Amino acid sequence: MAEAEMVAQIDALGVKLAVAKTSITKRFIGQERVVELCLAALLSGGHGLLVGLPGLGKTRLVDTLGAVMGLDQRRVQFTPDLMPADIIGSEILDDVDGKRAFRFIEGPIFCQLLMADEINRASPRTQSALLQAMQEREVSVAGEQRALGDPFHVLATQNPIEQEGTYPLPEAQLDRFLVQIDVKNPDRSTERDILLATTGAEDAVSEQVFEATELRDAQRLVRRMPVGDAVVDAILDLVRACRPDEATASEQVREAVAWGPGPRAAQALMLTVRARALLEGRLAPSLEDVAAMAVPVIKHRMALSFAARAQGVALEALISSVAADLGAGSKAA
Repeated sequence: MAEAEMVAQIDALGVKLAVAKTSITKRFIGQERVVELCLAALLSGGHGLLVGLPGLGKTRLVDTLGAVMGLDQRRVQFTPDLMPADIIGSEILDDVDGKRAFRFIEGPIFCQLLMADEINRASPRTQSALLQAMQEREVSVAGEQRALGDPFHVLATQNPIEQEGTYPLPEAQLDRFLVQIDVKNPDRSTERDILLATTGAEDAVSEQVFEATELRDAQRLVRRMPVGDAVVDAILDLVRACRPDEATASEQVREAVAWGPGPRAAQALMLTVRARALLEGRLAPSLEDVAAMAVPVIKHRMALSFAARAQGVALEALISSVAADLGAGSKAA
């Protein structure tokens, strides 16, 4: 692709994304950082884990994203009695023209945007039904591979406080989420706007801006965006410095971290910094993008030691400190 053509496509996509963000904020007020991270996950072709207390609009956000981006969406409320077949689907014995044969009934996972509400309330057996789907974009049923939607994204929610009757996500599944998006309480001004907008006679409506095929084209464009050597080196340095067994790890990391991020974290950073640059209207990512995406990309891919947790060490602060020491900036938090 010619450079001028790519620049024109990036500029046009940037304008359209600005319209999409405006449309999203009609129903999901404030929380610009949360919206940015969700859009970055979609543009990167990945999945997002939204962590926050009930009532903060996570379900509303996902519903709005699906409508604005033109995606066929489904919602599954995860509960302890949910079975894998409730998500993937199952075969039934059907009678057609006097002949009995098995027929596959698709589950809600056959869509383009799946909201997995309170994903940690389902048993490990049911959670594992998503592993293949999130990585390979297909599921295996009765020995047959069945492709999912194109594009296919999972936006899951999780309550960080109420852990009774829950099953923590295993590391392998957490690693399949491109970003962890922490949804916090809005400030006073934003909460006032939410009150006025959501307690009236009519609810705001967000207009569709993208088609699913346009989002797929945008994802291809993100992967073609140029990345400078300085940004690539910053990504590698940051990820490797968060591993306690690396020679470049600081004393603080070696003492506080039980296990660090793998290569998938670097891949996720490589994609999300491009997506953030695109959302900011720039043609290529910078070190500031690496700092801004460090915490949401790395946080759920590493764990603190027991001693560090007892001392009150916070992963966000640790990652931000590592990024700052490496010169990637101070905006990782």
